[in-house]
Amino acid sequence: MTDAPYRKLTWPLFIELIRLPAKLGSFLPFAFGVAYAWYSFHQFNWLNTLIYFIGQMSIALFVTGFNNVQDFYKAKDDHYRQTQNILGREHLAPHRILALMRVFLAIAVGAGLILVWRTNLSLLLIGGAAIFVAIFYTYGPVPLSRIPSGEVLAGMVEGFGTVFIAVFVNIVPQPIMLAFAGNHFSLSGNVPVILTVFLVALPIVILDGTLMFADNICDLAQDQRNQRYTLPYYLGKKRALRIYPWLPASAYVLIVLAVGLRFLPWLVLLVLLMWPRVRKNIQRFEAVQDKEKTFNTAVANMLLTSGTETILLIMAIGLNLAWPGVF
Repeated sequence: MTDAPYRKLTWPLFIELIRLPAKLGSFLPFAFGVAYAWYSFHQFNWLNTLIYFIGQMSIALFVTGFNNVQDFYKAKDDHYRQTQNILGREHLAPHRILALMRVFLAIAVGAGLILVWRTNLSLLLIGGAAIFVAIFYTYGPVPLSRIPSGEVLAGMVEGFGTVFIAVFVNIVPQPIMLAFAGNHFSLSGNVPVILTVFLVALPIVILDGTLMFADNICDLAQDQRNQRYTLPYYLGKKRALRIYPWLPASAYVLIVLAVGLRFLPWLVLLVLLMWPRVRKNIQRFEAVQDKEKTFNTAVANMLLTSGTETILLIMAIGLNLAWPGVF
């Protein structure tokens, strides 16, 4: 960094810092979970949903901004720090960005504690685990993003975790209950509900993890210079590219399975119409792995699939209200 004064964080820079367009990827699991709670359990708690929306979006903003700060501090490659990381490139004050991210984290924690009070104490454990991953994904001596578990953790937390909590805050009784009586506590769970939510959320889990997988494939050389040893590093680029197309394909198979088991309405099968476009995006990425040119194909595949699936689920709910029993 030079000795020149730090730049002010303008709205355009803030939007780039937190990658606002990519936040749709955080919104879709939330929207899907809320819609699924209504479709499967016929329950909707608008206040809990609003509180969770505020908390979920706040933690999504925190994660992206915090990751940028940590990548700036931990970068071993000075060229990356000064020309590619937004803090170095735009000469933004790391301590100010970090302070702003702490505000978003505080909002998310506050929203979470309100929801714990309004639902069940078990949410404290679930939300606590998610926030732990959010913080230590890039923080600490061995950040989770620098070991070959980043894709799995990103998919599970932002995919299954978000969908599950969206269902959790909308239905009564909650699928997991933690209760205290004197010196004893009991933790119970509705296994069929938990497994069902996991299955319907699994395509989103896979597509979210695929997004991170594509990101790490594109950044493989840069990550090695910065001593980030992600899953593509251990697999090797050729093997990673052989695995890559099977991930979106498996998400589609799981959607068909969920419909076949009647966990989702048959209308959701129309998402299969998106497959040709998804396949074309996969082929584009297989041909060239570039953050600027083809990484957006992975983002598009998630939005096409999860977005269409969510819209179709909401449409099925609307049709069911108009003509009860049609789904």
